[in-house]
Amino acid sequence: MPYYIYRIMPLGILQKVEQHERFAEASARAKALRAADAPGAAAGKVKVMFAENELQAEDLLGQVREAGPAGDD
Repeated sequence: MPYYIYRIMPLGILQKVEQHERFAEASARAKALRAADAPGAAAGKVKVMFAENELQAEDLLGQVREAGPAGDD
């Protein structure tokens, strides 16, 4: 399954940037994209998603995740 790199724009608009077969490549590319963004710019967040296809990746990115149980730290 490939790793998809997406930019999450304002209003939740997803923009596919690239896809890679290996996590190391996808992670390095995502880090490079984040580093190239100017601080405070409205370029959107860069996320890496592991999914069977683009549709599943976009669905997973659109899901709201619940916070885990509060720990007793």
